[in-house]
Amino acid sequence: MTDTAVHVTGLRRVFGTRAVLDGLDLAITRGEFVALLGASGSGKTTLLRILGALDRFDDGEVLVPQVRTIVFQEPRLVPSKKVLANVTVAMPRGAGTRETGLRALREVGLERHADAWPGTLSGGEAQRVALARALVREPELLLLDEPFAALDALTRLRMQDLVGELCRTYSPAVLLVTHDVDEAIRLADRVAVLRDGRLVTNETVTIDRPRDPADPAFGVLRRRLLADLGVHTHTQPRTGKSTRVPETETSGVI
Repeated sequence: MTDTAVHVTGLRRVFGTRAVLDGLDLAITRGEFVALLGASGSGKTTLLRILGALDRFDDGEVLVPQVRTIVFQEPRLVPSKKVLANVTVAMPRGAGTRETGLRALREVGLERHADAWPGTLSGGEAQRVALARALVREPELLLLDEPFAALDALTRLRMQDLVGELCRTYSPAVLLVTHDVDEAIRLADRVAVLRDGRLVTNETVTIDRPRDPADPAFGVLRRRLLADLGVHTHTQPRTGKSTRVPETETSGVI
């Protein structure tokens, strides 16, 4: 189908004797935002790295767009380059490169920081630069690997709003890897849960935007996703608190 950006069938990735991904199927349409939940060690980041051509796979079929970018948990800025140069680092040099980079910085609210050094930025500012760097190439597929995990609660919410707004503007296919159930519901068009190497949940989020954790429908979906993750709770988390998937013992595979 021409509107399919990501098409994965029968995907297997084996580490030693353990199949972290074991016959996984996934499709993401163009412009669709998918959030992927799962316990630590379930293979979320392994899947993201395969889609980003940073890791191999052992079996199956993976079809992805040629233009794809990744935003990691750490901004991974080049300390020796100023902010604007970090944003345009992967772009070909040309007459419009600077203006394109400035426009990307303007979209994340950092145009005035174009000539700043990365070391002078706050954590949230650095992550916004990383987001601008990812979007400046107008990717068909945007891969987000827990990009807000290291941020404080308020900055995290602001970054979620910014990412949601920019993704609606650029309309790439998006895969967000997260441990945060509320974050997944707040941002995604569809939420998938990865367990035992396959997707055990693949649910469209029908709650109207903007999505409020106090909305009863939000709470119902939260509890259902937590149950699919193996977390059973009889009390609803307090409004404004993120609901994160508990860490589990792993063998070093994420």
